[in-house]
Amino acid sequence: MPQKVLEDEYFPIQLDSIRMDSLLDFELYLKVRNQYVLFRAAHLAFNERTRSELLSNKVHTLYLKREARRHYLRYVERHLTSILREPTLTEERKAQLVYDTSTNLLQDVLEKPTSSENIKRATTVANNTVSFILRGRDSFRHLVAMTSYDYRTYTHSVNVCLYTVALAEAAGYRDQSDLNEIGVGALLHDIGKSKIDTTILNKRGPLTPQEYDVMKNHPIWGVELLRETSLIPEVAYEIVLHHHEKMDGSGYPDHLAAEDMHQYARLSVIADVFDALTTRRPYKEAIPSYQALEMMGKMGGVFDVSLYKDFVQLLGKG
Repeated sequence: MPQKVLEDEYFPIQLDSIRMDSLLDFELYLKVRNQYVLFRAAHLAFNERTRSELLSNKVHTLYLKREARRHYLRYVERHLTSILREPTLTEERKAQLVYDTSTNLLQDVLEKPTSSENIKRATTVANNTVSFILRGRDSFRHLVAMTSYDYRTYTHSVNVCLYTVALAEAAGYRDQSDLNEIGVGALLHDIGKSKIDTTILNKRGPLTPQEYDVMKNHPIWGVELLRETSLIPEVAYEIVLHHHEKMDGSGYPDHLAAEDMHQYARLSVIADVFDALTTRRPYKEAIPSYQALEMMGKMGGVFDVSLYKDFVQLLGKG
């Protein structure tokens, strides 16, 4: 039992996720005979000599204390572009780092939604996510395998980003600048929920009409918050403002009909509904992907039919 408690206090990282000559703001530990031993103090540069010493002793895994996890993910975020080029890291491990840094970032964004630094970080993370998805089908498949089935606004935001970007590519978008616009809009689509009381967001049961009216303001609030920084592309606001619109005009906040819905918004609506159905909420269980797609297929008038078919094909490629 004591050993299990100790195990829970540490988590493993791959040596190859540490960049040469970078300053680490977290301690590194080695696991020696089931004990965790401090290897390197924080705020020291990690150099080739340190790496060689570890490799000569056949050490490929290091450990961090749990409380250092967010520091580590910020570090990975800063170096993600080069980490994703690391040939010795598996695609699965890279997908995990992309997903974890994204969810860590979204927690920061929702805590400080008008921070220019956070919005700039979101743009960089979205661009890296797009680049990773464009590597091919396996990259997207690995990312989907990482998605959380327990709903949180920050995990939902990342999930919607993944699905929206992949759907856009499947629908024929090839220009990476377009996909970057889609990615950052989808990643930040629910930023307006930072203004909603957690008693409404986390309510265990159906919302009252009054609570639902509050909830329906989040797309407008999202645009207002992002306008304070003016750091995302103008077209990305189409996703933030209109990811709850429906092709038949019954959505919110602007009750747009099909001819008035931007293509980016049409993409995000599908991703948003799918993730809502396939994640566990306080008041409902998650449902399997195939069942969610079947339900969506019966929601006449809600989705762009062509994009919905692309989405079914995307998820059906296995």
